[in-house]
Amino acid sequence: MEVTKVLHMNGGMGDASYAKNSLLQQKVILMTNSITDEAISSLYNNLSPRETICIADLDCSSGPNTFLPVSQLIQTIDKERKNKGHKSLKFHVFLNDLPSNDFNTIFRLLPTFHESLRKKIYGRRWII
Repeated sequence: MEVTKVLHMNGGMGDASYAKNSLLQQKVILMTNSITDEAISSLYNNLSPRETICIADLDCSSGPNTFLPVSQLIQTIDKERKNKGHKSLKFHVFLNDLPSNDFNTIFRLLPTFHESLRKKIYGRRWII
């Protein structure tokens, strides 16, 4: 089986990395927040109550932008859950991209993401 080389973003956190040079992409993600919130709220309100929600990002980035959409989805769903008086949910998040993606950067950013969610949503509850 032939392996095709594909272009990918520069990994890591250096000056030439995607993580340090993705402000434009971040702005576009943030510009779509209201549309995403509306779609996710509608979807959640049309589902029967659940214990677990799975989120898959099948083309995740290799820096802080990875967690922007995930965080937004979790916050929107949690807000709708609270409005309906449903129990707390478990979220399973799956990140996928090309094998050449720098997942090490994503793993290094996980503690910051966890802390952000604790402050915004869960207070002192443990997030795995």
